[in-house]
Amino acid sequence: MAEEVKSNKKVVLRGYVTGEPKASDMEVVTLETVRLRVPEGLTAVMVKNLYLSCDPYMRNRMSKHEEPGYVPDFVPGSVITGYGVGKVVDSTHPDFKTGDFVWGMTGWEEYSLITDPESLFKINHPEIPLSYYTGILGMPGITAYVGFYEVCSPKKGDYVFISAASGAVGQIVGQLAKLMGCYVVGSAGSDDKVNLLKDKFGFDDAFNYKKEKDLNIALKRCFPEGIDIYFENVGGAMLDAVLLNMRVQGRIAACGMISQYNKETPEGVRNLFCLITKRIKMSGFLVFDHYSIYRRFEEEVVQYLKEGKITYVEDVAEGLEAAPAALVGLFHGRNLGKQLVVVAKEE
Repeated sequence: MAEEVKSNKKVVLRGYVTGEPKASDMEVVTLETVRLRVPEGLTAVMVKNLYLSCDPYMRNRMSKHEEPGYVPDFVPGSVITGYGVGKVVDSTHPDFKTGDFVWGMTGWEEYSLITDPESLFKINHPEIPLSYYTGILGMPGITAYVGFYEVCSPKKGDYVFISAASGAVGQIVGQLAKLMGCYVVGSAGSDDKVNLLKDKFGFDDAFNYKKEKDLNIALKRCFPEGIDIYFENVGGAMLDAVLLNMRVQGRIAACGMISQYNKETPEGVRNLFCLITKRIKMSGFLVFDHYSIYRRFEEEVVQYLKEGKITYVEDVAEGLEAAPAALVGLFHGRNLGKQLVVVAKEE
């Protein structure tokens, strides 16, 4: 290896966050040296991070929780972790060798020592843009795939509604639904995003929820016969309005509820009686319960990409210094498409 020791820039959480996160809640620090070798006796992988994924669930990890959540809280003063794409620079694990490209949980830093390499996936299609493994071929992609196919049980002709539809997950769900022959409508927070949904992703219709005085009326306009499938990314008032517009035997995949992440007291949902009267199935899911089907998903979606049946839009921030603002921007709708950070480009 050309370099045994190198400085390592990283993003750390300064302190636990309440309310709206700010870029100043994080800071970029530089360690003077890092050894680019796996320590002797350790089964691990050392990676050079290339791309990092900004994902809404990370907000939850920035707060202190008395009861453990489904993912551990970040530790103030320590490096932030999240999904990313990297190149292996050293490995003592039999499944990974130097030069392999991988995606999985890594640190928001230039180089990371991954001590649980079982959580990594080797990238089988490096001919596809590697950044796609932060999104359509990574955690958001398989989230969309599992939520739509496994949770929603879709069939041709279903009426499908997706909130936060231009984001990393929503844009994929909509295209999978169109491929199946569904009628697809999405909501988003700007006219540019609405145009993206209709012109780029092929949605049948879309609306800017910020311009709608009454979400119930907006949904009735788009779905005069009601909704069969709702892919839930938002929660709050949107979920309340959707429940009124679901059809009998409708299905709701609860993927995320970004409208609630910065609230100290979550909003209530008033229309839950619709679950009973309309016999609606509403199911939450976590993607890491379904990683066993990842290879099947990867091959299927790579084929869609190569055939031009699915397209993908990224919002790219350059450099670790830009990472805190990029993450915070998710909660203000600043990203157009999948938000990611470039740490280093592969030569």
